[in-house]
Amino acid sequence: MRVALYQPEIPGNVGAVLRLAACFGVEVDLIEPLGFGFSDKRLKRAGMDYADHVAVTRHADWGQFRANYAGRIILLSSKAPTSLYSATFASDDILLAGSESAGVPDEVRDACDLALRIPLIVGLRSLNLGMATGIALAEALRQTEGLPT
Repeated sequence: MRVALYQPEIPGNVGAVLRLAACFGVEVDLIEPLGFGFSDKRLKRAGMDYADHVAVTRHADWGQFRANYAGRIILLSSKAPTSLYSATFASDDILLAGSESAGVPDEVRDACDLALRIPLIVGLRSLNLGMATGIALAEALRQTEGLPT
């Protein structure tokens, strides 16, 4: 299981995802460009000392990311038709979250094998990137018996 972030813009969100990934033992892929410098102090503050416990791979762009991974890519999107809780996960899935303001472009959406949304109360549009990634990752790891014991 991996988490990939497509052109994230907010260092605190990336730091939170790095901490999440460290705690659950999954690797993180960052698809550039990032909306901040990777050494940003807000990233370090959010990731705290957990960033040293997670493997992070940075990719120059979507093409480079795709060239490195052939596994099933599952897009997390507030616009997806399918609920997260209707999906069946595999242990080698890659959970992909788009940028906070724009999501992912059509070419990226079309390249994904599945798009999932987290059901929310009607009238509310989305969760924070880190929160949504955490919910999806926990469900995927639960299903695949990949949660730490």
